[in-house]
Amino acid sequence: MVDADWIIAEAERKVGVQDSDEGVRGNLERLLASLQASFPMSREGEAFVEASLLRDTVARLESLKWSRDYPEIGEEPINAPVFLMGLPRSGTTYFQYLFDRDRRFRLIRTWESIMPSPPPGFDPRSADERRAAWREMQKRRRHFEGFEALHLYDEDGSDECHAFMEQSFGAAGLNNLYRVPAFFDYLMDDLDLAETYRIHKRQLQCLQWRSERRPWALKYPNHVIGMEAILKVHPDARFVMTHRDPVQTLASISKMTFNLRNMRAANPVDMHEVGRDMLHFVSRHIDRIMEFDAGPNGSRIVHVDYYALVEDPVKEMRSIHQGLGIDTPADVEAEVAHWHATNPKNARGKNEYTLEQYGLDDAEVAERFAPYMQRFNIPREREGLERVAAAA
Repeated sequence: MVDADWIIAEAERKVGVQDSDEGVRGNLERLLASLQASFPMSREGEAFVEASLLRDTVARLESLKWSRDYPEIGEEPINAPVFLMGLPRSGTTYFQYLFDRDRRFRLIRTWESIMPSPPPGFDPRSADERRAAWREMQKRRRHFEGFEALHLYDEDGSDECHAFMEQSFGAAGLNNLYRVPAFFDYLMDDLDLAETYRIHKRQLQCLQWRSERRPWALKYPNHVIGMEAILKVHPDARFVMTHRDPVQTLASISKMTFNLRNMRAANPVDMHEVGRDMLHFVSRHIDRIMEFDAGPNGSRIVHVDYYALVEDPVKEMRSIHQGLGIDTPADVEAEVAHWHATNPKNARGKNEYTLEQYGLDDAEVAERFAPYMQRFNIPREREGLERVAAAA
């Protein structure tokens, strides 16, 4: 059985620093208890989890050690970061890649998310070594059939914040990798997400140290559950949120979760169980969006119609930039248009799934999510895609 004390002690030994991040050990213990209770793993799966959690802990302690050895890292300003978010599977990765066409922003690179240390500004040569190491990791990494169609990623492309959130075991996406419903509810109700975002910020400071300072654009769908915590750590944060038919996103995240869990589970994963889990998962995300929207900071979000973004990304990016208080230079428009033209829908494979496969009824789910859809004027998927096709 994976042991929290061993993971932290082994990471401390490897890095040569004592763990002083408050609350993280408790998060790890909760995660492991939920794994033991709800997710019987194969021997290979258990070995993967242990190695993954150890890697996360080592990466976190390395940033802690760098910031202790070089206190000026803690003074690095993370000015007005832009958090890109939306329901999981609502087009946030597509959106992230459009933002990555904008030279004014810095995004986390694929190799930086998994291997953030040493800070690239301190040791530039190590960046090339880590790029090469990441490519080798991808060759050995197991992916389920159709992964490329479900999740967009490229060598040295931009990456999301999951790895940095997972380092403090505050990543909601852990409930997609493994079945940990008790841990997910703990994360939503009791986990200190502000501490998670302070550790996330420390990694950004390490990456930025001795490098060009540009505003960060930070994508993670599940940032929607942490907006209040983000503002505690980044009072000048800006939020951009995509909106897509939540019935469609639920079906898509159910497929992704089924396949991810199936890679580690000791027994075949029940598709209907996944559907029930993901209905709860998406519902809690929507509840958090609606709560924040109704609160005093709701107006800080720039809202994005996913279908409008797919239909005319240049036009929609102009609107987003306006909401952020910046202009849209001609070269950025050209880069966005070029990337959109060279990455058409389904270019990396077609992604097929139905909600019914996961034991859920389309009409019932649509009715449950109706207040959210009405609030943000979200069409059903077919209607939205027909609009896009008509404009093509």
